[in-house]
Amino acid sequence: MRLVVTVRGEMGSDDGVADLGTWLKDVPQLRGRVDRAERDGGPPGTMGPAMDALVAVLEPGGVAAVFVGAVVAWLQTRRSSYTISVTRPDGTRISLSSRQARALSPQDAADLAERLARPPADGGGRADPQDGVVREESQDGNPPGSPTT
Repeated sequence: MRLVVTVRGEMGSDDGVADLGTWLKDVPQLRGRVDRAERDGGPPGTMGPAMDALVAVLEPGGVAAVFVGAVVAWLQTRRSSYTISVTRPDGTRISLSSRQARALSPQDAADLAERLARPPADGGGRADPQDGVVREESQDGNPPGSPTT
């Protein structure tokens, strides 16, 4: 599974993608699975600045859990505020902020790894409706299964 990872930080904290990339490449199970890539900043067909991103090639299961654990650990150790968005091949985007990552329990992190590795559920909405820790959106920015205009 090919995932595109973007990092949005506070003003002046543009080094998030490079820093996260270095962090992930230091995890033995992720070596050779994460690479830096540039992609268009806007939706398909629109002009916009290039956006720095990481591409992670993962298999479901253990490697996905290691990836999520490393991303959560990186967010938890940042002094600045960051939001990481992971876009799956089907266009579903899962986002997590530094503040949310600090509040994740081990079970929440395991649930996040499972959501990342499996196809989106029909009828979607928020990925974790009880506490809203992670937002899951389809490619058009709406929750999976919601009507589009």
